[in-house]
Amino acid sequence: MENKIIKAFIFLFFLLTISINAQESLKSIEEDYYFFLSLQGFEPYPTLNYRTLSDSTWSFKKQTEHIWQEQNLGTKHPLFNDFSIRIYGPELFASYNTASPYGQNDGALWQGKGLNSSLTSGARFEGYGIELTFKPQLSFSQNLDFDLIQREMSGFNYTDKAEKYGYFWGTIDAPQRFGDNPFFTFDWGDSEIRYTWKTITIGFGTQAIWLGPSYLNSILHSNNAPTYPKFDIGIRKQPMTIPWINWYIGDIEFRIWVGYLSESKYFDNDDSNDHNMFHGLSFAYAPSFLPGLTLFINRVCIVPWEWENLKFIVPKKNNTTEDQKMSFGAYYLLPQASIEVYSELGIDDFTVGGFEGYLRYPFHTMTYTIGLKKIINIVPKQKLYGEIIFEWNSMEMSQDFQFQWAYSPYSHGTIKQGYTNQGQWLGAGSGWGGNSQYLEFKLYYPKGTSSLLIQRTNPDNNFLYSKAIEASASQDNLERQYYTSWKSNFIIGINTRYFVTKQISIGGGFLYNLIINPYYYFNKTSEFEDKFMHNFSLQLIAKWNF
Repeated sequence: MENKIIKAFIFLFFLLTISINAQESLKSIEEDYYFFLSLQGFEPYPTLNYRTLSDSTWSFKKQTEHIWQEQNLGTKHPLFNDFSIRIYGPELFASYNTASPYGQNDGALWQGKGLNSSLTSGARFEGYGIELTFKPQLSFSQNLDFDLIQREMSGFNYTDKAEKYGYFWGTIDAPQRFGDNPFFTFDWGDSEIRYTWKTITIGFGTQAIWLGPSYLNSILHSNNAPTYPKFDIGIRKQPMTIPWINWYIGDIEFRIWVGYLSESKYFDNDDSNDHNMFHGLSFAYAPSFLPGLTLFINRVCIVPWEWENLKFIVPKKNNTTEDQKMSFGAYYLLPQASIEVYSELGIDDFTVGGFEGYLRYPFHTMTYTIGLKKIINIVPKQKLYGEIIFEWNSMEMSQDFQFQWAYSPYSHGTIKQGYTNQGQWLGAGSGWGGNSQYLEFKLYYPKGTSSLLIQRTNPDNNFLYSKAIEASASQDNLERQYYTSWKSNFIIGINTRYFVTKQISIGGGFLYNLIINPYYYFNKTSEFEDKFMHNFSLQLIAKWNF
């Protein structure tokens, strides 16, 4: 009898510890791998549109054969009763940029010129619906000196701050460089406390949010910027059934949240506007009668931090004190063909004239992202698979603004800091005022993954468009200063991650970034001066999964 009890205990412990049942950080190697497995048809996505570490609950079983089944990707471990623990990391990331800043979707880390690094680690406790996560990020930026684009912003209020370091046109909190010295940053990262009953969830913390299906550039929210304190409530992905007739019509997901944004130390000298209130609302629906299709809509609003502005959690119309944006779109996952296609449209500054205005010109302030993921079976018997990822993002201002005023989707007349938190973009990290085309080929094998990527971007075409407003194309200096000054980046790179042991993975990457016209027309005395800049970025990463 005693031997049977011991064997039963061992068997139970074995089952508890071999499950891949975990919440993963946004854009981590583990999360990307689980999306890859879903594309193969192993399991549906755990979320529809709103993703955080706590919401991305994956539960693949080790008994189901997959490429990395021999590796420890991080699991929950039982403690006592219904309580369990998951250890995150430690994970160490380091990069070195030779000529200019480069990097995105990295949280509070600012990858400036020189050496940059971040250390992330933590733990997550769960039991009886309570979820407690502590996963901060400590980062360092050497922040070496490089030539900045001449600022068009000036004035006493920005002295020694945005006037010196700031975004080179318009009033927005997006420093080109964060001061003159190296610095450390502590960020609470993916930390929060949460209670969930069935699929109803409520929480407070700083976990990063990713909205929509985008792989690289989320229009409204990504983990590109430092995290911020927020309170949220909603419904996690759940089936929806019509009562009385018990008819399943699909899955739904809903979340609403209020957050506390902060400006950087390098914007202005006015202490009264250091914080803004962020309102977010997200809804998604996956119809049962069209398996694989998911529809979603997101709405965000930024207002000055005043308690009375809690009223803006409900969308308002024609109000000059808020910066309101929305996005909507769809993605279609077809596991039978191992392919996913997706699209997201963004709208800012809603069209004047209501329905009639949209009939006249429906593209007012419109931005978009389209993308595709496709798995290629290379040598399935050897567990060798490839994945193609393509994404096209456009954040350029619509051309009706040529008859109005200069515009960029992440700027606003009243919210001076723009669509930022602590000086970094809340949404698309590489296309805030231009466009991006991204192509990556990933190779998955039992001991890791390697990839080759190519990207081309125009970081801020809106600056050049703004110069053409009320200007004549026949002006002698217009073509010399602006048309020949399109700034673009051509990036080619390789990345790899390798499991040295089941628990430890190491990796790195090397990227070359050719920057054409790095200063637009600024600092130029001739057409060909400063036309090219060559930036090399070396990246190293090491992680230990318990």
